[in-house]
Amino acid sequence: MSDVNQDIAASGTELAHAVPHFSVLLSSTARGARLARLLADTQLRRWGLPTEPANHLVAELAANAATHGRVPGRNFRLTLYVVGGTLRIEVTDTRGERLPEVRRLEESAESGRGLLLVEALADRWGVREERFPRKTVWAEIGTGSTASRPVTFR
Repeated sequence: MSDVNQDIAASGTELAHAVPHFSVLLSSTARGARLARLLADTQLRRWGLPTEPANHLVAELAANAATHGRVPGRNFRLTLYVVGGTLRIEVTDTRGERLPEVRRLEESAESGRGLLLVEALADRWGVREERFPRKTVWAEIGTGSTASRPVTFR
């Protein structure tokens, strides 16, 4: 797991009043993107949340960060957190000058449909420009839990 920075922070069990979250720094490589999906899947299962469509969203956002947001020697960050009945997925990379855009493609195009998938699966999504050179692409989906039925942490 050389792709994982040792500062993984998974809370929710430490502080009862904290917003449940998970954050990890990963290498901007295809391996780092795959690891993001696997770690997200594991965390969502620990929280007792559905893994789909969250796994698809993490896979697309992480792949975009590793492909289009890549700067040699710099990593990307995956963050998951739950507020009320909403899971928010954030992927932060260091290519703040390259903002994502949804493009309508020719049917014969072999790639470039990732954000169309994000748009279709997420309840909401967007981009937050941060202190240069960073940007965060985020997506939100309902978890099926409500304020009266809190997420259980293991």
